[in-house]
Amino acid sequence: MMIGYTVPEIRRLLAALSVRCHQPKHHVWWWSRWRRRRQHQARLSHYKRRGYALR
Repeated sequence: MMIGYTVPEIRRLLAALSVRCHQPKHHVWWWSRWRRRRQHQARLSHYKRRGYALR
């Protein structure tokens, strides 16, 4: 699972896809998916540690 796109993530993607040409587009999308997946895992870990009920 992943978190949804946030405004900073959308900004980063637009900048990476339109301005910076030194990274392949598939890498930019891969990095975005990886980052959002890790953010989701971190969120679940924090909730679990604090005792919140998880879905």
